Amino acid sequence: MKPGVGKTTSAVWLAHALCALDVPPLLVDSDPAGSALRWSELAGGFPFPVVALPVGDVHRRIDDFLGGRQAVVLDAPQLEDHARIARGVMRHADEWIVPVTPAPIELDRMAPIQAEMGEVQSLRAEPARTAVLLNRTNRRESTRTGPDADAREVLAERGFDVLDTQIARLDLYSQSFGGPVQVEDTAYMDLARELLKRREGA
Repeated sequence: MKPGVGKTTSAVWLAHALCALDVPPLLVDSDPAGSALRWSELAGGFPFPVVALPVGDVHRRIDDFLGGRQAVVLDAPQLEDHARIARGVMRHADEWIVPVTPAPIELDRMAPIQAEMGEVQSLRAEPARTAVLLNRTNRRESTRTGPDADAREVLAERGFDVLDTQIARLDLYSQSFGGPVQVEDTAYMDLARELLKRREGA
């Protein structure tokens, strides 16, 4: 929901991980910049459909493209620039994953997003599950000490559910733009498994 935190990278890699786990998703690019769709074009196509829906009523249109798929991954635009579209994404998705880098300025920016999330929850028939994905961290694994652990603790104190999986700062993810995604043995496989487990327990 914020610029520069890896929204598109996270969406694309998560979609590939779900596909590798035999849950082939629909990837919905709701960002007017169209980065996820462009990525799929440059890569010669993904093994799952990608549709562009950068519209405010995206929540009303997604079902037309599902085709019986069990999962939809939505790449939301920046909330501050495209609030209507972002709200439409939030009205459809039953799991909101917010990528956050473990830096003080990024943690401070979570307050308005938390308020916005509360407003959209009030528009839904059932509340969405929400979670924070620590992204571009200093370590591969979550730890009890260090700046990543401090960020995890601050977010938890502010009422956020922080996923166990975290994504290390690796050039592998960002440099894959436009090329094939080799998702095996990456943290995104762990993320996909954690999200599927959360869904089973819901």
